[in-house]
Amino acid sequence: MHLARFPRVRLAHLPTPLEPLPRLSEALGVELWIKRDDCTGLAGGGNKTRKLEFLLGEAFEQDADTLVTQGAVQSNHVRQTAAAAAAHGLKCEIILEERTGSTATDYVDNGNVLLDRLFGAQIRRVPGGADMVAELEKTAADVRARGGKPYVIPGGGSNAVGALGYVDCAREIVVGADDLDMRIDRIVTATGSAGTHAGLVAGLAVMGSDIPVLGIGVRAPKAKQEENVLKLARETAALLGRPDAVTPEMVVADCDYVGEGYGLVDAAVIEALTLAARTDGIVLDPVYTGKAMKGLIALARAGRFEGETVVFLHTGGAQGLFGYESEIGGSL
Repeated sequence: MHLARFPRVRLAHLPTPLEPLPRLSEALGVELWIKRDDCTGLAGGGNKTRKLEFLLGEAFEQDADTLVTQGAVQSNHVRQTAAAAAAHGLKCEIILEERTGSTATDYVDNGNVLLDRLFGAQIRRVPGGADMVAELEKTAADVRARGGKPYVIPGGGSNAVGALGYVDCAREIVVGADDLDMRIDRIVTATGSAGTHAGLVAGLAVMGSDIPVLGIGVRAPKAKQEENVLKLARETAALLGRPDAVTPEMVVADCDYVGEGYGLVDAAVIEALTLAARTDGIVLDPVYTGKAMKGLIALARAGRFEGETVVFLHTGGAQGLFGYESEIGGSL
């Protein structure tokens, strides 16, 4: 697993901390640690920064001058992509899907959207349910027609190149645990566009580690989510020269905590946000880490992690909280 073979642009503050959560552990009866990928640095941090290091490496290798990507209105990926483009003198064209249907002013204009504009990205909005692959190609064609050289990044930066960022994170987690003489029994993370989950699975498999990864789904049903993660994990392992390293048993998603849908907040999400904040001062987001923590809390209370040491991968996204004040603020 020699990642120096792949072009890379250094964007992140690495390694990110691996820290105990003593008060939340006491509240849940589980030995809980946190991998602080909210501290990667770029535009306030988040998991997409690791992916963008390899995606920008490939973009520069292809002499691109414009990054083209997409996401939901409050996309953390879009924010970090816009920041990476600004930091490296690239143009950035983004497509925001009105996926949740919210028309609240804070949701459509504040949080990540405000930051997208601050970083100078060109924004185009499309209705929920739009064919985002087709919309990406439409924007890329417009860039080409103007004489530009687009580099298209899928939603979440989730392809095999982007997933290399979480191959590297898997290595970092294992090395960090070894330095602490800590045995990890399980890693828990949000799973959405699949790149983070797939990269972790592929990285651990290629290293020969037997640490299981549990993805808490934020959008798709279990069968579809596991299918997406398995496909991408295998593509990532193949990119590393180990196409047979990943088996279906390594991919586990629990999608019982999505609630009413992607980006929609419920009382259990607000409880998760509040509990993390008021025990160990951890700020989660309503879309990804809040739902992942919602699932972790429910599973811990049901005895699922009894006797285990669990690492929660914090994928960032606190900037999106400011798009949800109208929904969350009154509950605090």
